[in-house]
Amino acid sequence: MAMSRLFRDVDGGALFPHGSVVCIGAFDGLHLGHRALVRHAAARGRDLSLPAVALSFEPLPREFFSPQLPPRLTLARGKYQGLRALGVDSVGLLRFDARLSAMGAEDFVRKLLVARLGAREVWIGPDFRFGHRRGGDLPLLQSLGADLGFSAGEIEPVQSQGERVSSTRIREALRGGDFTDASRLLGRAYSIGGRVVRGKQLGRTLGFPTANLRFPKTPALSGIYATWVHGVGERPHASVSSFGTRPTVDGIEPLLEAHLFDFDGDLYGRHIEVEFVAKLRDELKFPDLPSLTEQMQRDAQTARRLLSEQRLRATA
Repeated sequence: MAMSRLFRDVDGGALFPHGSVVCIGAFDGLHLGHRALVRHAAARGRDLSLPAVALSFEPLPREFFSPQLPPRLTLARGKYQGLRALGVDSVGLLRFDARLSAMGAEDFVRKLLVARLGAREVWIGPDFRFGHRRGGDLPLLQSLGADLGFSAGEIEPVQSQGERVSSTRIREALRGGDFTDASRLLGRAYSIGGRVVRGKQLGRTLGFPTANLRFPKTPALSGIYATWVHGVGERPHASVSSFGTRPTVDGIEPLLEAHLFDFDGDLYGRHIEVEFVAKLRDELKFPDLPSLTEQMQRDAQTARRLLSEQRLRATA
């Protein structure tokens, strides 16, 4: 039987009858701290010749309890791809629903970690909690593990410039438009990927055709940005992007709209990645479309300038 690359359910048969090494986390953004945890579990899996499994939740527990609140850094697809790229063999994105939220930590350990995943080792990040009312922690894992045949450990917090790397810190940096700080904590540039969907074609009529990506969660940033689009040509393509709910056109679901400079072609259905470089301004509501178009032209000029400066610095 082929190994399950992605699973969503707590129930079901044993997925790894010969055992596995498991790491658990929210993994939103896959920052330096998450990467250290996942790489550690992947390395332990190789040492023991066992599959490494990264376990997360979708939606995240805090989103289940307050859907409007916590901004998301990464969508499910990006999280799955990122975790696989860090070397795990399988990813669990458990459906977090009323039933899972009511499951006690001990049940979670017995049903999922032991019966379903055959865990031999379980690794978590600092202060990680799981199970009903966050009742599960490292001491509980260790005492249950002693009975059920697995060991549990916690990796050290990852520090960058003297502060602990966390998703909260990254969200603050993004909100403030500080992409240098966000990239430092993420270990890479902040970007959002997805499949290009059909928009309202309004940009086209205004002379600004855009490639649109849906973002069905609360995004960690909103406004107008200088961006690079990856996945279109040999090298990243300069662009200006608007991210948010489009106040002038009464949008509701967050939409990322990237206008690629000097580009003529249909990207519909293509998978692209939009990398954020600098925030130009907040979203504004304009009295009419002409004043919106005028502002878009100014934004485009600013973005072109910033991006060509960045490209020059990179080649210098």
